[in-house]
Amino acid sequence: MFAAGQKEMQLMDRYTMEKLGLPGVVLMENAGAKVVDEIVKSSSRDKPKIIVLAGKGNNGGDGFVIARRLFDLGLNPVLFLLSVPEQVKGDAKVHLDVYINRGLPFVVLGEDTWEILVAELNQADIIVDAMLGTGISGAIRAPFDEVILLINKFAGKKLIVSVDIPSGVSSDTGKVESHAVKATMTVTFVFPKKGFFLNQGPQYVGDWKAVDISVPTSITSKLGLKLPGVLTTELAKAAVPARPKHGHKGTFGHALIIGGSMPYVGAPIFSAKAAIKSGAGLVTLAVPKSIYPIAAAQNPESLFLPLADENGHFTGGAVDELGPKLQQFDSVAIGPGMGRFFNGEEWMKSFLAELEEQSLVIDADALYLLRNHLDVIKEYKGKVIFTPHPGEMARILNKTVKEVEEERIEIAKSFAERYNVYLLLKGHRTIMSTPDGEVYINPHGNDALGKGGSGDVLTGVIASFLAQGATPIHSMIAASYLHARAGEEKAKVLSHYGVTPLDIIDGVREQLNLILPSV
Repeated sequence: MFAAGQKEMQLMDRYTMEKLGLPGVVLMENAGAKVVDEIVKSSSRDKPKIIVLAGKGNNGGDGFVIARRLFDLGLNPVLFLLSVPEQVKGDAKVHLDVYINRGLPFVVLGEDTWEILVAELNQADIIVDAMLGTGISGAIRAPFDEVILLINKFAGKKLIVSVDIPSGVSSDTGKVESHAVKATMTVTFVFPKKGFFLNQGPQYVGDWKAVDISVPTSITSKLGLKLPGVLTTELAKAAVPARPKHGHKGTFGHALIIGGSMPYVGAPIFSAKAAIKSGAGLVTLAVPKSIYPIAAAQNPESLFLPLADENGHFTGGAVDELGPKLQQFDSVAIGPGMGRFFNGEEWMKSFLAELEEQSLVIDADALYLLRNHLDVIKEYKGKVIFTPHPGEMARILNKTVKEVEEERIEIAKSFAERYNVYLLLKGHRTIMSTPDGEVYINPHGNDALGKGGSGDVLTGVIASFLAQGATPIHSMIAASYLHARAGEEKAKVLSHYGVTPLDIIDGVREQLNLILPSV
């Protein structure tokens, strides 16, 4: 599955109509029919009271089809048209004419009918938003702004269904310039829109479902469109490294986790536990000698490399001790809990000079220590994965967090291409990018993951999958999906407040068993 923006969908629609010969009115009919199917499935009542709000464009045309088909099911919806009929053009006009020719009722919204709308919304069970669609840009104008504010009074109280995208949300950026509908559910066509996952979009889209309206998804290749992929269970399942039944601990790789400091003992432990419990055959944890006794007592599953330290942080001697041993590891993750310390930037450069071609995950303060030496990474012969959160990405790029959040896809893509790295940009909707410009979006995850140590778990799972032979992009896809789904499912049992990093590790194991059940 891919995510598309306004221009991409316009190209696909035009190709379907002009090259394949399927008229726009047919696509509109299909779209309305699919929305009705989802409304019926989602309704908790046999005869719900439904309000359909339609604009004058193609989104409104979908609304006319929806209202007509609801009448055919005996549900007697109330259709409000937010413009005069004469302003409706093109394919939408065809369906409005059919609606009128059927003798079906509708209300043109105006000053004299505003109180009717208020009364009907108060009584409604389901509100259908078919007002503005994917073509919106800029602030919302009257009467849409007032109608949206009125609809949002019922958010969380009634079923609000947006058609294709919540009115007021940009399909390309997810930005909301003024007001937008807070949907319970969005029924979108062909592909989810990029705006579902960016900026304010996730706050408005609710649950979403992409439905088929006879626009073939294979058109993307014919048009040469390079769209962001959207993680699915099937994609994650295919990305998890295979586990042969005759395998042994050597088969499943040896991951090295480097991190920890006196203030941050727990972070590398979370990474190591996550790595071993997501399938790595062996995990070695390299920590400062002063915290070794604490770490070893809490993590008996790991091997250990206590390294030279001073004041609870690594010293140059740690690199000397570690260097000759690095070749025994299949993957290396560095940064969790490492902290910032005197001469840390030179320490990182010295460490990288000791590596040859191992797959490398760079996280947390290791990213900070490398921020002024990114060209070193470009010269590294192995595969490198960066896993910053928005604050870390902002420091690397000398930008504000706001600037990073506003351009997540573009920043992830350009950074990965420029520095020849694989980038996993954390956030409410994680973005992944490859050196050759592939982009993936994780649609899963929630606030249960918003806790110290959660990112360390993700780092450990990525390192584990790399050690087991997965490619960097497959490691990121599988780890990100499992990590996010673990947070979602654990929150249902433990509350969104109570999920801990150790719970997420257990949740990753549970999710692995769900998508790859033992036989």
